Amino acid sequence: MKQFFKSLFSSFLGTILALLVLFFILMGSIAVLIPKSDPVSIDDNSILSLNFSGPISDRTSGNPFEESNFNFMSFENKGMGLNELLETIDKAKRDDKIKGIYVQPGNIQAGMATIEEIRDALADFKTSGKFILSYSDYYPQRAYYLASVADKIYLNPQGALEHVGLRSELMFFKKALDKYGIEPEIIRGSNNKFKSAVEPFMYEKMSDANREQMETYMGSLWNKMLREISSSRNISIDELNRLANELSIGNANDAVNYGLVDATKYLDEVHTELSVLIGEEADEEPELVSYSEYKNAPDLNREIKGLAKNKVAVIYASGEITMGKGSSTVIGSEGISEAIREARKDSAIKAIVLRVNSPGGSALASDVILREMALAREVKPVVVSMGDVAASGGYYIACMADTIVASENTLTGSIGVFGLFFNVEKLMNERIGLTFDRVKTNEYSDIMSGTRKITDFERQYIQKSVDDIYDTFIGYVAEGRNMTKEEVDAMGQGRVWSGENAKANGLIDVYGGLNDAIKIAADMAQLDEYRTVDLPEQKETLEYLMENLELETSTYFMKRKLGENYSYFQLLEKELNSQGIMARIPYHISIH
Repeated sequence: MKQFFKSLFSSFLGTILALLVLFFILMGSIAVLIPKSDPVSIDDNSILSLNFSGPISDRTSGNPFEESNFNFMSFENKGMGLNELLETIDKAKRDDKIKGIYVQPGNIQAGMATIEEIRDALADFKTSGKFILSYSDYYPQRAYYLASVADKIYLNPQGALEHVGLRSELMFFKKALDKYGIEPEIIRGSNNKFKSAVEPFMYEKMSDANREQMETYMGSLWNKMLREISSSRNISIDELNRLANELSIGNANDAVNYGLVDATKYLDEVHTELSVLIGEEADEEPELVSYSEYKNAPDLNREIKGLAKNKVAVIYASGEITMGKGSSTVIGSEGISEAIREARKDSAIKAIVLRVNSPGGSALASDVILREMALAREVKPVVVSMGDVAASGGYYIACMADTIVASENTLTGSIGVFGLFFNVEKLMNERIGLTFDRVKTNEYSDIMSGTRKITDFERQYIQKSVDDIYDTFIGYVAEGRNMTKEEVDAMGQGRVWSGENAKANGLIDVYGGLNDAIKIAADMAQLDEYRTVDLPEQKETLEYLMENLELETSTYFMKRKLGENYSYFQLLEKELNSQGIMARIPYHISIH
């Protein structure tokens, strides 16, 4: 027996040692895969190359595998964080070694407000007297909007430029639900006629109210785009509309003839011009430094603020709003509330900027976050910076800020609520052959069970709950924006507004981007010297590893099977998994 336990202990110890060896080997492999971010040396007469082929998020990811080949199942190119991108452009503006910026917009994966912030940063870069040159084989409309700020715009001779106006297409699920015997139970605020998140499950086309709001905010976005292009290219807005209405831009030569681009060139010809612009021989290759290299270069011309005692906290709230901790792409009520609370209690943090990029989500989770915003506002300045979307629950968590900053292209408002669940009784009975029976202790113990139709009394009960939440919502907005509830309701009812419309309605205070919001917060706190600190803190490397292995595997096969339709699968999955009363933007908005 003694020998048995001795052998057992030896085997156990050997297993532990083997696992430890494997662990250290794994950690060593990971260390090799993680890209190094050592500062780089920049040569004189360099050109910053900005290639916008990947997605752009509000915050640079802390995921060390995002810029490595470890993401072997990834379908996207590595992306950029808007915060770091803006800092990099500003650094290049002040760097004597950088003579200009070479923009390759590609099929830029960013919303209109994000593109506007980047475009504004590039326009500011030009005030240094340095050049910006843009080149692409193909310019989609949003890519051309960004490129139009450049001094010179070139297009591949066989390339194309899209200039046809904006569109947004909605998918409606009603016929599919009817076909499979799924009955949506929909309750929205009594007067929330613009709250059309539920319309894809109710109708086969847009309601008049939905079409009205879409025409309003899309018209605002298009007009903003035309104003900027008109100013940069010296083409009248009427002419730009005529070119779109008549489909005048059919090929690259048309784009040149109508003044949208300066010339058609091949890539080698563009490189020749870049060499000449920095004073090199035409046959010399230009000294191009990539964004990924230059962002790690030391900023020698910036006033050192790293040791400043006073701080401005920038809290990033991106994604759908849910209960729980959340993640970098989901706003969890616990995670964001904890970050706001931490900033409120930290005496070194003198002001808070909440960066909101969210279509909304759970009304309860939004209320939990708003409570922390209200508490923070009592002790220090609180400013909200709105990204591409800050609507419904995204506006809910923003409405109590001292100042709300948004882009003219931000989609916001959508002050309204709805409840949605599905009755699958017919599907289960007629299609699958399953029936349900139940035992209850009380009359309505099975309310919203999903296996029977709700009664009129139950509908009235749920309707009251939805209306109560809407009344609370507009009450918070009225308090935060110094309005009456009647005034808020008049512009609420679930209606989505562009930033331009929202400013006219009093829902936001000033136009601007993230850096503008930080400056406003610092001024409110009367700070001359300060540094920013980003919250919530990002995950450790090992957490990212485990998360990546799980997420990459789970999404790989769905993306492969569905292709471009994967986004619709995600949308339907979100709706089916929604719980409780929702304060969310009407639908997944994709503007082309």
